[in-house]
Amino acid sequence: MAKKTWSDLTASQRRLVVVGGLAEVVLTTVASRDLARRPASEVRGPKTAWALALAVQPVGPLAYLVVGRR
Repeated sequence: MAKKTWSDLTASQRRLVVVGGLAEVVLTTVASRDLARRPASEVRGPKTAWALALAVQPVGPLAYLVVGRR
């Protein structure tokens, strides 16, 4: 099975990839701004661990927004 290139994708598949990428960027931006502005006392666990977790897409930002904040 050969790896698909961008030109092999249909128009709807390309849109889905772009929308998914934008959603990841927005989630990561929202989570990182919140983490930077929130005092450490209002974060469950160390802020540095959450900052590293934000790099794990898309689980890290979602986990922080759902579980990481008090």
